[in-house]
Amino acid sequence: MDRPPGMSARLKLTLSYAAFLMLAGVLLLAAAWVFLMRVPHPGLIIMPEYRLAVLRAFAPMAAVVLAFLLLFGLVGGWFLAGRMLAPLTRITDATRLATTGSLSHRVRLPGHKDEFRELADAFDTMLARLEAHVAEQRRFAANASHELRTPLAISKTLLDVARTDPDRDADEIFERLHAVNTRAIGLTEALLLLSRAEQRSFSREPVDLSLVAEEAVETLLPLAEKHGVTIEIHGGISITNGSPALLRQLAMNFVHNAIVHNLPGQGTVWVSTGVHAATVVLTVENTGEMLAPGLVSTLSEPFQRGTERVHTDHAGAGLGLAIVKTIAHAHDGTLTLTPRSSGGLRMTVELPAAALPVDGTSSGRRPGPRPP
Repeated sequence: MDRPPGMSARLKLTLSYAAFLMLAGVLLLAAAWVFLMRVPHPGLIIMPEYRLAVLRAFAPMAAVVLAFLLLFGLVGGWFLAGRMLAPLTRITDATRLATTGSLSHRVRLPGHKDEFRELADAFDTMLARLEAHVAEQRRFAANASHELRTPLAISKTLLDVARTDPDRDADEIFERLHAVNTRAIGLTEALLLLSRAEQRSFSREPVDLSLVAEEAVETLLPLAEKHGVTIEIHGGISITNGSPALLRQLAMNFVHNAIVHNLPGQGTVWVSTGVHAATVVLTVENTGEMLAPGLVSTLSEPFQRGTERVHTDHAGAGLGLAIVKTIAHAHDGTLTLTPRSSGGLRMTVELPAAALPVDGTSSGRRPGPRPP
């Protein structure tokens, strides 16, 4: 914003210090004059000639004192204002440097806690979060570009083959093009959903996680049957405040991930909901091969895929658990991934609990067996 030039804060403080010192000096001299003129002195009769003589002697001295106070106030005020505003100057310089795109620097003001130190610490914290966010966005954009480039390159190759080889089976090419385009559309929709969740651009309303989980299981039951995976669900009412669409997507990604990354033909998925203190919990566990803790810690990062534990027609975009993590954080919750001792993965989302409805305290589902 363009602003007209004006006095600096240092000059304003200097003039304020000098003006206050001059005012104090004038009041002090006025008090001394009143004392000389009105307080009776033994053996002295105050005549008009005496008043005039005192004024002639007092006025030059008062002028010298005021001049000294003015000079002292200006010089001392300029020095003190500079000392007081030095931290603010460092913060301003750091802000200007941040506007150029450099986010790695920090103010790091030394000394004891005061208003300026609190401002500098808050600014350093903001810079650290911005730096991490920008780095994550750049890495995400690079990965997204790579992931989107792959299906586009495959589509171009298939079209080149169809153009150069007219005898090639057109149905096969069309089928492969359909599969590639479906995957690209799914990836684009996942990216849009991820962006929406990160921006928290949604309204909140009471949502029962048990019903959301039940809907996700019913929707994905055909996929589970196709892979020979058994799903067991149990739990009671677990109400939180959030977006029904996003929480539904969270549960869908949870259950879908547990199905496709499972033991083919003999796998099991356990879905449970519950209330723990001030949080509601959605837990999804599945069978599978043993997972290293180091691998599990990366599964919620964008475009990170686990081991190919099943042969599935859904290759995935590596965004399933990343979307779950983002949606959970957007609802002020947490995502925890833990490898199961017998193989497979335990995925848990904790969200802030909302008040239970008045008309019931359980979902009416019969509890199922707990996972071993």
